[in-house]
Amino acid sequence: MAVNRLVDYGGGRITGGSISYTRSDGASLDLASAAESELEQIRGREIGMIFQEPMTSLNPVMTIGAQIEEIFRLQQGLTRAEAREAACKALERVRIPDAARRLGDAPHQLSGGMLQRVMIAIALASNPRILIADEPTTALDVTIQAQIMGLLSQMKRETGTGMIFITHDIGLVAGIADRIMVMQDGKVVEQGPLDKILDNPQHPYTRHLLSAVPHFSDGKSVRSDKASADRVLKVEDLSVRFPVRTGLFRKHTGNIHAVDRVSFELRAGETLGIVGESGSGKSTTARAILDLVKPTSGVTQVDRTRIGGTEKPTQMVFQNPNASLNPRLTVQSILAEPITAVGRRIDEEAITRMELLLSRVGLPADSLTRYPHEFSGGQRQRVCIARALMLKPSVLVLDEAVSALDVSIQAKVLDLLIDLQREFGLAYLFVTHDMAVVERIAHRIAVVYAGEIVEIGDARELLANPRHRYTRQLIEAVPSLERRRAEYSIDSRAMPSLVRPIGFTPEVEAWLGAGEDHFYRQEA
Repeated sequence: MAVNRLVDYGGGRITGGSISYTRSDGASLDLASAAESELEQIRGREIGMIFQEPMTSLNPVMTIGAQIEEIFRLQQGLTRAEAREAACKALERVRIPDAARRLGDAPHQLSGGMLQRVMIAIALASNPRILIADEPTTALDVTIQAQIMGLLSQMKRETGTGMIFITHDIGLVAGIADRIMVMQDGKVVEQGPLDKILDNPQHPYTRHLLSAVPHFSDGKSVRSDKASADRVLKVEDLSVRFPVRTGLFRKHTGNIHAVDRVSFELRAGETLGIVGESGSGKSTTARAILDLVKPTSGVTQVDRTRIGGTEKPTQMVFQNPNASLNPRLTVQSILAEPITAVGRRIDEEAITRMELLLSRVGLPADSLTRYPHEFSGGQRQRVCIARALMLKPSVLVLDEAVSALDVSIQAKVLDLLIDLQREFGLAYLFVTHDMAVVERIAHRIAVVYAGEIVEIGDARELLANPRHRYTRQLIEAVPSLERRRAEYSIDSRAMPSLVRPIGFTPEVEAWLGAGEDHFYRQEA
């Protein structure tokens, strides 16, 4: 933020030091003291930035196309038609399916992963000399992440772009960085060449970060404890459709098959990991189970009763704790919301449960009087977990619940979830794009691709012996500390479109068995 002097607009200011930038004509400019008129010529054009949170970086009232076209018209002088074509190609570069149609979408119509790809497309549009990438792949699954890393690596090779890559994923650092700088509490604690830092870290914090990295081991680290035989959730032939409307009169011309004929069961004390790329339908599946999205067809049963009529409800922990917590409410009011929502009073028993759950998630009892902004990101997510447990649910749906946390906090939250599961007998539906995380927490795994489950089974067996092409792609794309300066390749194949004509009925691919509790779809 300081390099782009955007820190000036966040209530901060540079109090010392210099930022010497060499422009394309060889002239040197100190960005720390440069005039705003000079900075306006550099931001975006010469120094691009990919922000971490796309929802706060994109204009919610402008279409995706308009926001990308703006870059080409203002910076490259293209006509509106030329800018439209260039914007479509920019979306195709970052592997967004139905790119031409997506240009007319508003930001809220795209998944978090797709929005991040839009942000990357905007940053790459002007071919900047320096690219600042602030957690650019946090919301992306490993296959799309590998494609984006391939794009960034290709841009480095072809244009000589310098990159500042900010991340908490040290596996990604190993794959793309030449040098590493480790920061703690606003200070640089260690820096140097990639191999030297990874192989021989000197500072205790660097060693702590490296030890906390979740290592993917092809199923060798899967949990060994067994779940109960009691089924708490059954999903049968679940399908979700969203209408596509085109033309002046918004005529219904087709449907987006976001989820197609998804079926699975979940037992008490079990974690089913749902993995897949952004836009694959995994979050829509989770939301449909809670009726946050209305299913088009299919049946969802919890404890043999329909959701809403069960004594032990299904609860959800969302990806972004900042957006999940009302900043105007104290923690006590936040934890009281589920109780008041079902018509119960906030009595002594409720307060006692609040204090018990805060203790179990590692927060002090005096947290009840505090507000969300007084907690760190990891602590806020713990508050969200405590709120979800207030009604003693049998099923907890966790939608990318640890993806926004750094590796050391992520490890603590995962350990907390495992402990809570063992203590309360909870069943988890764990939606994630991180294969190392799903290996650590899941008993069984369902792989979702283009709205369908293409492989499902025992976690250890599935990860060690993947049968479907997409599952193998997911596993091969996992970054690791051992994969140094990776040659990321770019898959130029078009992403499958989920848009289908009205009345379209997809073919049902046969299930094939690959061992006990391991099944995969037959591929065409």
